[in-house]
Amino acid sequence: MSDLGDDGPALVESIGRAAQAADGSPPFNDQAIVDVRAGRARVVGDRHAVAVLRAADDGTTEVELAVHPDHRRQGLGALLVQRVVDDTEGPLAFWSHGDLPGARVLAARFGLEATRRLLQQRAPVQARTPRLRDGDRVSAFRPGTDDAAWLDLNARAFADHPEQGSLVQADLDARMAEPWFDADDLLLLRRGDDLVASCWLKVDADQPAEFYAVAVSPDHQGEGLGGAVVDAGLARLAERGADVAALYVEGDNEPALRLYAARGFTDHAVDARWALRR
Repeated sequence: MSDLGDDGPALVESIGRAAQAADGSPPFNDQAIVDVRAGRARVVGDRHAVAVLRAADDGTTEVELAVHPDHRRQGLGALLVQRVVDDTEGPLAFWSHGDLPGARVLAARFGLEATRRLLQQRAPVQARTPRLRDGDRVSAFRPGTDDAAWLDLNARAFADHPEQGSLVQADLDARMAEPWFDADDLLLLRRGDDLVASCWLKVDADQPAEFYAVAVSPDHQGEGLGGAVVDAGLARLAERGADVAALYVEGDNEPALRLYAARGFTDHAVDARWALRR
């Protein structure tokens, strides 16, 4: 197991695709892929197993890893985790997307502590009419015009969220360059001239349509804006012919869980974060 250098991005994507096909969930999140492509992440492993290491704002090294399905049960996952532990200083956190049994075995072996549960929920798509106040309006995102306002809303809405709240223009640009991006799927809710909420949808032919990010201004919490933009998103997905919608929500976010449950969302899978204290 070694630093993969220029070979890293291609191996991350090829092993990631194979692992997703076998496990039903991607081993690397979108930000990890963006950072690998931009050279902001370290990639360790070999031709059969890879780990992506990224520095979080709190000094923790966040790790996502995958072993090619054809080369599992050979100890490669343990070798990879050991290499990361030996070569990295400070606190470590490992993500298991799908909370897979093999990841639980590794967590127990290395004495990792479960610190977060991110739920993936799904629901059948049913068109709903958003309830808006007089003067509120929903419109599509305009690239190059709405970027700064949306990034500001996103940063404030997710100020306590380690991944989503740290997005900057380069991250937004990278996502807009993805083949799945459609500006009409990023819905903005304005009150007068103020952007107060948004709902970003990710429609990819290979996956259920996803509520990629739902943001509500902290200044307008408790005003029903989250429900309004989610309903606008469901209406948009119905318009696009989607049958199933998926989303991710923190396992302890009770207000969001209630909002989604009222719209038929139920648990489908769990992403787990395992920490190594040292």
